[in-house]
Amino acid sequence: MTLLLKGARAIDPEQNLDKVCDVLVEDGRIKQVGSVQEKKGWSVRDLSGKMLFPGFIDMHVHLREPGREDKETIKTGSAAAVSGGFTGIACMPNTEPVNDCETVTRYILEKAEDAGHANVYPVGAITKKSQGKELAEIGEMVKAGAVAVSDDGRPVQNNQVMRRAMEYAGIFDIPVLDHCEDFNLAAGGTMNESFVSTELGLRGINSAAEEIQVVRDAILSRLTGSKVHICHISAAESIARVRESKAEGIRITCEAAPHHFILTEEEVRSFDPNFKMNPPLRSQRDLEAVIEGIADGTVDCIATDHAPHLKLDKQETFDVSANGIIGLETSIPLVCDRLLHKGIITPLRMAELMSLNPARILGLERGTLSPGSIADITVIDPELKAKVDPGSFASKARNCPFAGWELKGWPVMTLVSGRIAWQSPGLDS
Repeated sequence: MTLLLKGARAIDPEQNLDKVCDVLVEDGRIKQVGSVQEKKGWSVRDLSGKMLFPGFIDMHVHLREPGREDKETIKTGSAAAVSGGFTGIACMPNTEPVNDCETVTRYILEKAEDAGHANVYPVGAITKKSQGKELAEIGEMVKAGAVAVSDDGRPVQNNQVMRRAMEYAGIFDIPVLDHCEDFNLAAGGTMNESFVSTELGLRGINSAAEEIQVVRDAILSRLTGSKVHICHISAAESIARVRESKAEGIRITCEAAPHHFILTEEEVRSFDPNFKMNPPLRSQRDLEAVIEGIADGTVDCIATDHAPHLKLDKQETFDVSANGIIGLETSIPLVCDRLLHKGIITPLRMAELMSLNPARILGLERGTLSPGSIADITVIDPELKAKVDPGSFASKARNCPFAGWELKGWPVMTLVSGRIAWQSPGLDS
């Protein structure tokens, strides 16, 4: 099939490309970028006024399958991905059973292929059952298709185990993704430790619980020479430590989630469990530090930490309700509305944060519009205004703190390997 995408503003940081042009897709790959003369028999889409990017990749998603298909499945999660403008998602290993062996890794890939939506990139566990004691079969999982390792929300506390994990992952040149949290410092906390938590009578989690493990990981990365990636960074001090480590030449990268550069701990005054997450919403100072890190290059990626839950899980009182929110179908409009349109980032920087850098960190042959590359493409209408309506989401879950927000800039088309995997009903063909 030959598909001609006409008149879009094409954005590709790898080529330093930012211009209105045509993009020709043939047999699942980019054939030509520039002025293309239409031929009979081609399928044509007029994308005038739209922005065309290399396919966006969310490198921190929870799909729940196997084991908790009542919350989300690989099919519904990957459908949410393409409707949210993502061509690829990296799924965390906190499934039941944990993805700590090649059998589960292969299962995830097979289910993703059957679903036929977004590319799914499994992240294997660092330790068996994510218990932090004994290394999982990392080599076998990589052979089966895992692109990274992580113990996700049960981060490795033992420094020697983490060192060995980095050494082992380094053999395969894959990153270790770490949810940085010292359990002893964070124990029992449900929100950011501050004056607000004291006022509300909720036990807090001090940002030092995150910062300490960021520093630990940087030291171990320096020791081993291996790649470490800090998940959902949330604190000003953590941003500073990553910035310092990069200046030293340490192989450290990090990601930020939209809720950590849009929402603060003040939202918790409502006691709405949709504002409960881990790491927690922090102070205005922390939020501004995350935004600064996004603007100056300290933050490498924007990832959602998409965490679907049952309605009942979020109807408990704040202190006992489940952590996390969904994000695949709100990420792009939030980034457009709060970062792009405010001039905090440029379209080229947006492509770095959501396409090129995630692809590079995970070692994927994606993230570019170069001729010959795989035609994973995200198309956005930067002027489209719409309200967030969780009831219309492809995800099974509805735990979204942004319901009812009007945002400007939404995805309108998602191509996966040259195939239109999703298209907005309002987009003219």
